Amino acid sequence: MAVDPYKQQVAHAAAEQVPEGITLGVGSGSTVNAFIDALAARRVRIRAAVAASEASAQRLLARGFEVIDLNQADEIPLYVDGADEIDAKRHLIKGGGAALTREKIIAAASRRFLCIADDSKLVDRLGRFPLPIEVIPMARSFVARQLVKRGGRPAWRENVVTDNGNLILDVSGLRIDDAVAWEKDLNNIPGIVTVGLFALRPADEVLLVGAKGLREL
Repeated sequence: MAVDPYKQQVAHAAAEQVPEGITLGVGSGSTVNAFIDALAARRVRIRAAVAASEASAQRLLARGFEVIDLNQADEIPLYVDGADEIDAKRHLIKGGGAALTREKIIAAASRRFLCIADDSKLVDRLGRFPLPIEVIPMARSFVARQLVKRGGRPAWRENVVTDNGNLILDVSGLRIDDAVAWEKDLNNIPGIVTVGLFALRPADEVLLVGAKGLREL
């Protein structure tokens, strides 16, 4: 399958920002796949990678990189990942690939979070992309009812089980004017493992690519 040229461009630009010898945090998704390939093509020598999904871990291993568990990492100077939506404050919606929990943990453990995406992901307000929420299986219906009370329309992403053994609810219809407040509120619903809002720990930098080339946010 041909790789999107925009994804290739932003992936190679991100690979140029990876210092030699570090432990690198690596997210998941198609743009991150292009980033992993760019790292290998540039022969960037990192000490090891901490991967946010089993799929990313396997891709890294196949390209000759060592993959370690987060518990083995002293520090992560840089984490590179994509996003499903991005606002001007560098708040994100993530989780389209169902790896949001590990992504959020590694982002929190990293000194610098570089988000890479095409500029169609930049929005005035988050919420057009359905918000992914990882839930414990027994709490799926309960959590869904709580989301309805908040004006959301939750849909169970059937036949999807996360790397942690949980389920995903995709929530449409939310007006996310204050992403930090929404993240705090949803975090308090029992049964939710992770909310796909990355606002309490936003990206430090966003590298966007589009018809006019690369730009930083």
